[in-house]
Amino acid sequence: MTLDRTNAMRWGTGVLAVTMLAGGGGYWLGQKGGPATTETGSAQSGRKILYWYDPMVPAEHYDNPNSLSSMGMKTVPKYADDAPMGDAMPGVSVDPAARQNLGMRVVAAEMGALPSALTVTGTIDFNQRDVAIVQARSGGFVTRVYARAPGDVIGAGAPIADLQLPEWGGAQTEFLAVKRLGKPELTAAARQRLRLMGMSDALIGEVERTGRTNGTVTIRSPIAGVIQSLDARQGVTLGAGQTLAQVSGIGTVWLNAAVPEAQAGIVRVGQSASATLTAFPGESFAGRVSAMLPAAQADSRTLTARIELANRGGRLRPGMFAAVALGSEGGQALLVPSEAVIRTGARTLVMLALADGRYRPAEVRTGREGGGKTEVLAGLAAGEKLVASGQFLLDSEASLTGIAARPIGGGK
Repeated sequence: MTLDRTNAMRWGTGVLAVTMLAGGGGYWLGQKGGPATTETGSAQSGRKILYWYDPMVPAEHYDNPNSLSSMGMKTVPKYADDAPMGDAMPGVSVDPAARQNLGMRVVAAEMGALPSALTVTGTIDFNQRDVAIVQARSGGFVTRVYARAPGDVIGAGAPIADLQLPEWGGAQTEFLAVKRLGKPELTAAARQRLRLMGMSDALIGEVERTGRTNGTVTIRSPIAGVIQSLDARQGVTLGAGQTLAQVSGIGTVWLNAAVPEAQAGIVRVGQSASATLTAFPGESFAGRVSAMLPAAQADSRTLTARIELANRGGRLRPGMFAAVALGSEGGQALLVPSEAVIRTGARTLVMLALADGRYRPAEVRTGREGGGKTEVLAGLAAGEKLVASGQFLLDSEASLTGIAARPIGGGK
């Protein structure tokens, strides 16, 4: 009886060992879900094994199930019926356990607005369209200079210098003489001559009202801003048209942003922009691209995007450094996660998630990128599902089994 018990124990141990061996190969990539991955299981299922391989290193092939790959992983079988045949839907199959082990994540292509991804640097500059040149309209000399210097911030109408203009005095004397003739036509012509010489209506009215000439004129700034240059000095003799001062307005400023040449194509006139400066932490200044300058900087290979910013209170000073985020145009686009895009150099692919756990590469044409999203211009439709994690392994498996990528424009 003891012998029989011993034989029974040995028989049970053998069965247990066979059972463990049969259940050890239950994981494989690219299979349709079926029997265990042993040679016996394959024979029973009628499926032909081509070779054994490691899904992480699909280029390595082995001739027995007990092989270990170069990465030290146990190999799994590659079945002959995994490859697409006839009119069957092409694709790589992965069972649920394998999907979980690979950490595969499936997302859907969806319509949305592409957030900004282009952040560049720039510097504040004067608005060169807001410049006033103060000149002497007639020859004369400077009798007084007000307390001004280059770099001073002045308001509109601020006095700069007093000029004595003998030519103005002579013209005003002639005007008074014509006025005494009592001929309105001649008086109007003489008044227009004074205007053409640069006299203001207020000065002409004062001469007409008092009957006295006034050849001294106060030159004032026509705009508020910063004095860039000042050539008026007391006692200096001036010729007609000589520049006394140049004033740059500061109501608006230009932000010149350096855009890399490779990304200049996505920047357009009218596009929104937001600037942040270290001088004003936590505050942003909004503007729009007013121009893309035609010349590129040869040393940095950048183009200049000119952005016009409102300068309330004159806080933005020329020369300040800014970080510029160029916003999107706000249009809707078909977006996919950037990590789901496979760029091979010759083409761009995504891995489609088909029915019944099958996956197939699809060729796409991409556009802009931003915020972890990529715009798909062609090759994909809204709502189609694709793999965002683990797609590179599936793409390698598809290449090994000869599964063709779905071309742009559809088709098989």
